Amino acid sequence: MLHRKPGGSAYLGRMPAAAPRLWQALLPLVLLILLLVGNLQVFGDGSLGGPNQFALLAAAAVALVVGAANGERFSELIDHVVRSIATAVPGILILLLIGSLTGAWLLSGTVPAMIAHGVQLLSPRVFLVATCLVCAVVSLATGSSWSTAATVGIALIGVGRALDLNEGLVAGAVISGAYFGDKLSPLSDTTNLAPAVAGGELFGHIRYMLNTTLPSMGIALLLFGGIGLFGGPAKASTAQLDQVVAAIREHVHIGWYCYLPPVVVVVLIARRMAALPALFIGTLAGLVVAVVFQGELLESLSAGTGWRERYRVLMNALVIRTEVATGSPLVDELLSAKGMAGMLETVWLIVCAMTFGGAMEGAGLLQRITREVMRLVKGDGSLIATTAASCAFVNVTASDQYLAIVVPGRMYAPVFRERGLAPKVLSRTLEDAGTVTSPLVPWNTCGAYQAGVLGVATMTYLPFCFFNLASPLMTMLQGWLGWRIARTPVQPPAAKHVRGGDELP
Repeated sequence: MLHRKPGGSAYLGRMPAAAPRLWQALLPLVLLILLLVGNLQVFGDGSLGGPNQFALLAAAAVALVVGAANGERFSELIDHVVRSIATAVPGILILLLIGSLTGAWLLSGTVPAMIAHGVQLLSPRVFLVATCLVCAVVSLATGSSWSTAATVGIALIGVGRALDLNEGLVAGAVISGAYFGDKLSPLSDTTNLAPAVAGGELFGHIRYMLNTTLPSMGIALLLFGGIGLFGGPAKASTAQLDQVVAAIREHVHIGWYCYLPPVVVVVLIARRMAALPALFIGTLAGLVVAVVFQGELLESLSAGTGWRERYRVLMNALVIRTEVATGSPLVDELLSAKGMAGMLETVWLIVCAMTFGGAMEGAGLLQRITREVMRLVKGDGSLIATTAASCAFVNVTASDQYLAIVVPGRMYAPVFRERGLAPKVLSRTLEDAGTVTSPLVPWNTCGAYQAGVLGVATMTYLPFCFFNLASPLMTMLQGWLGWRIARTPVQPPAAKHVRGGDELP
């Protein structure tokens, strides 16, 4: 077709892109779900090591083909993908830095001290409450619900079994605490991913989550406390936990100085320093404490006593796996860190997920699905509830907590902006309903992992994961009530363009 430029010269153009049909918009999602379910059946937890990444790229390829078939320029579709990945770059940098910080805090004694002091809070009379709190402390320190369950969680499950407690009840307390800490820890990958997808800021996201996370945890602790008072044991053997603490203290000096690095980070955050420089300074503080106070630990990890060997130990902790050998497999796993290298698999998954999201958005498929879903939205409360339900739906169908954050986040971010809702409202909803519901699905990677590690079937512990069940309900309740809903100046809708006579947002 012949068109005219504003200046009057003629040029050869192309017809406007056609609006995608609903079945076309759903086609990449259906393919993704099928591939992810197949990967889970074949690879189990190993599906995160590459198969799921390829599934995301394959689904992205289908989305690109659909977009091209509807008249979109391929170069423009790729630009959408590049811009989508670019939005995740700050989060990726933070993830890499967190890998280094974790290694530095292991050598400084920060993480071991938090674990040892957290374990010592255990009291036989409040076993379930203490279990939940211990796992919360450990997960907050490590930023990983998975490592918490695989270390302290296993020990607590053993104690619970020795006390003849319902194993599902103990596992529910472990998972509730682990996901509370994971959700609020700046070291957690999902805690970084949610604001990155929503276009928010890490520490603002964490502070805002307290409005729903603390009440949800309060409900969980009340229920665990009530069960403990009316059906808990009179006394408990904590031999396994005592052995963990003894092994930690034998190899790491535990003292007030271990808490200097996190205090430094907290002070910097309180002074509104950005996440990247605050975490970088926290990493340096950990290295300084390690050199000054943990000389024996560094010597045990090095091949000699020279500065080159000490330097090698410090750098290994920052970039690759470091493990303090105690002779106990349980404690060895607890006192280990993977450095930057340990974050590469998550970074790989995020890049592939953002590629999929960018392809879906560039082809107009996310907008098409969003328009259908938005028919159900009547106000801010229903928008938040719809987002939360979508997160849970993706956890059930796509079997991955990262997708449960990325896909709804990409779908609803423009709608939240147009309604004047701050990005942290979206990021909080993504975590309240996406992160914490993932271990409740048996075929989800998180559900399969927790069941395998703890030795308790998902459906057995599901009724007792009080925190995980309360969180999505709490975020929906506050949305319906309009309580403390953060707002920004209302932004006008993005410029609409016509695709085959149909306007899309």
